[in-house]
Order: sequence, then C-alpha cells, then structure tokens
Amino acid sequence: MASEIPFIIIGGGPAGLMAAETLLQAGHPVRLYERMPSLGRKFLMAGRGGLNLTHAEDLARFLPRYGEAAPLLLDAIKAFPPEQVRQWVEDLGQPTFVGSSGRIFPEAMKASPLLRAWLGRLEGLGLVVHLRHRWLGWTEAGDLRFETPDGESIVPAAPTLLALGGASWPRLGADGGWAGLLAGQGLSVSPLEPSNVGVRVAWSPFMARAAGQPLKRIRARIGGVEASGEAVITRQGLEGGVIYALSRPLRHALEKGGPARLEIDLRPDFRPEWIAHRLREGRSKDSWTSRLRKAAGLQPAAMALVNECGRRLGLAPGDHEGWAALVRAAPVPVEGLCGLDRAISSAGGAAFDELDDHWMARARPGLFLAGEMLDWDAPTGGYLLQACFASGRAAALGMIRHAQGT
Repeated sequence: MASEIPFIIIGGGPAGLMAAETLLQAGHPVRLYERMPSLGRKFLMAGRGGLNLTHAEDLARFLPRYGEAAPLLLDAIKAFPPEQVRQWVEDLGQPTFVGSSGRIFPEAMKASPLLRAWLGRLEGLGLVVHLRHRWLGWTEAGDLRFETPDGESIVPAAPTLLALGGASWPRLGADGGWAGLLAGQGLSVSPLEPSNVGVRVAWSPFMARAAGQPLKRIRARIGGVEASGEAVITRQGLEGGVIYALSRPLRHALEKGGPARLEIDLRPDFRPEWIAHRLREGRSKDSWTSRLRKAAGLQPAAMALVNECGRRLGLAPGDHEGWAALVRAAPVPVEGLCGLDRAISSAGGAAFDELDDHWMARARPGLFLAGEMLDWDAPTGGYLLQACFASGRAAALGMIRHAQGT
C-alpha cells in the first residue's frame, strides 16, 4: 500500500532521479529538492563526451572494477544490471549501441535528449520539484532546513534520501558541503578526493612545446595495475582516459609520500630488442633524435616524452638498449593529482558500514543515502553512472520496505 506522506529526495542527479522514478512507479508521492536552477547538470556535462551509460562486459568482470567497494554494490547492481539500464534508456525512446570497447552509449551520443525524456516521464508520474533549494541540515525538531531565494524554508520531517553527489565539478552543484552535516549526526565520512582525473608532473621547460599533443595507443602502469588507451600532455602533467583509469592506484601510491612512479609504454607492439637493433642499423648521418624517432616509430608527443625522461635519467646518445627500454617503460614521476574542480568524479564519502540493508543510516532512522556521496570509487567506462542508477533504485526500494516495516 502506497504512503500518502511524500518521500523526500535531496539531489537531482542520476541517483536521485532514479530513486524518484522507482518510488513514483510504486505509487508513492515524491518531492525532490535541488540546489541548482535545473536538474541533472552534471549528467549533462557527462554527456558532452558521449554519455557512457554503462558497460557490456559480464558481471564477473564488471563488478571488480569497483575495487574494495564491489561487495557493497553487488546486490544493487545485480538487481539493476547493465542490460536493464540499457533497456530503461531505450524505453525512454533513446536507442543505444555498444562501442568497440564494450561501452554502451545512446545513439544520440549526448545526454540532453535522454534527460528531457526522463524528466518528462517523471513529470507525468507526478514528481514535485523544488529548485534553488540548498539543504542546510535539520532543525532541533528533526525537520529539514533549506536555503532558498526567498529565505530559509522548513520542510516537515519525512523519509528522506540524500543523493547529493561527490565533490567533483562543484560549479555544477555537488560540492561536498554535506560532509560536515553528516559528520555532525555521528556518521563517518571519509575525505572527498579527486578520481578519474589528470596528474601533475614537474616537466622541464622543454615539455611546454608538447602541451596539447596526444599520446596514442599507449599502455600505462603503476605497480601491478595497467591500462591501455590514450593520454594528452598538458603544461601541468597528463590527462586522458588511460590516466583516469589509474587514478585509484596513483592516489594510493601518493598517500605513501613522495612522487608516484608511473611507467608509460609508448610502443606496446614493439619488443625492446627490435628497437635497439633498428637504432644500431640507423643511418649514421641522422641525428640521434631522428634515429630514435624512426627506429621506434614515435609520434611527436611520444618523442618529446622519451627525450624528457632520457635527459632526466642522463642517458647518453648511442645507448641503444637504454633508449629502447625507455620507449617501452618511460618513468614519469607523478607529484599529485589535479584538483576536484577538474575531476570527473570523487572518491571518499559516507561509509557503507553506516547503512543497514535498506540503505538507511543506522545513526539516523529515516535517512537514506545513494549515489556518488557514498564511499566508492569507479573508473570511467560507464561504471560511475551504472552504480549511481543502481544505488538510487536500491535506496528507493529500501525506503519502501522501511515504510512498510518489512
């Protein structure tokens, strides 16, 4: 039996909207509060790069992408797996396709058509939306406080879901300001840190000329973790998918103090001995740089990086084996990650062990949490949105079960 008391959702991103849809379809009234002038702003930003919704790989490979948080997200993702996310998108009139990497995208390759269709469905289901409402916490009586353009507003206590996002791209609405409010209620919150983000490297002045140039078809690794793809040299360091994929092990390495050693394989398809042989056989009248470029088939950005690392290591021209090894494992000392204002997502947040099986905070009955504000970290590739969708749905179902006393 549906409740006549509106459920409250704070946060109009993917997790909050999915929770709203789940509750509304079950016949429950919902009021959604959002601090920004419109809903889904970060969702729209994600769509600027093609809107990678989820990934087509099987769950046995999919779930380990979440690292230590995989067991915590397991039930939610199994209940709303990638194939169901894809069907949900298509039911909104947005055909999807699987890219060559296994990533799933809408055919429109952007978020705006999907968001419009989604908001239209929610409006038809009766969702009540309050924009420009910034959550301030609770009154002493337990009611909700909001800052609005017309002054502070008090909303009577009701079952409430927080889906406030992490702290990346704060200008889009998710600034992590909720962390202190939850900590004040006795909930454990880990510091919010950048994830899926570029790295800072102390390049020599020489590398400024390579800024903006791509490193294509490379493999990067730190410790026992590696990723393949592309990167871009920046004045501050490196950006791009292959770097984002390693942000978790890079962050862990940096926590130990000092630079983290990132190795970049610029020619994964070349064996070092082949490169060394071609260097020895190169034309003697060519400069050393020209011989190296031809022997390893290096593009300008890759050549710049090899020279940068070679100078740093003091390699002498004519050291065939040394330069050949450098092409396959260029050591880049990473001094830090770029900031949250440039990060695709954030790590840290509210601890999962603060929640019960309903996704409700044990320290504050009636308060539920979902989405990126929880302490999990996902790589790019559709894993972030997948877990936001799935956790929003799972938390909404938990709210229903809690309200029913089951």
